[in-house]
Amino acid sequence: MTDHLTIAPAGPADAGEILTVQRAAYVTEAQHYGDPFLPPLAETLDEVRAVLAGPATVLAARAGHRLVGSVRALVDDAGTAHVGRLAVAPDQQGRGVGARLLAGVEAACAGRASRFALFTGAASERNLRLYRRHGYEIVGHRPDANGIPLAVLEKRSAGAAGGDA
Repeated sequence: MTDHLTIAPAGPADAGEILTVQRAAYVTEAQHYGDPFLPPLAETLDEVRAVLAGPATVLAARAGHRLVGSVRALVDDAGTAHVGRLAVAPDQQGRGVGARLLAGVEAACAGRASRFALFTGAASERNLRLYRRHGYEIVGHRPDANGIPLAVLEKRSAGAAGGDA
């Protein structure tokens, strides 16, 4: 069902829609973990605007004119792309939007990143399945600031030179 889906860089005018989709998408995570203060739910419109104005790669998924998902990544000086805030509108989940966004942000960062890193709730099985299907492996666990257990995942960039294959 992702035939009419477009993945493209997000711009400043997308900030409000990104925040709306992000909040809708993360409500189920908040309910699952009993924490209404997950960072994606507490982020403000000004903070989203600042991300869009900064060095991060931010992609938006659109079905027609409707923004239905987004993702962001920031490549650090060591060549790690930190992927975050992958969000898909609840009525579009399970249709491949998240997979397309993940592939899109990896492609957008591939020339600058030797590896990709992200985290998700350690008990978020649907998220973990998505990331495993895309080659991510759990490399550790840690709690977030509120004590929610997180799984930390990584994968090497397909374009990374050298290393063990």
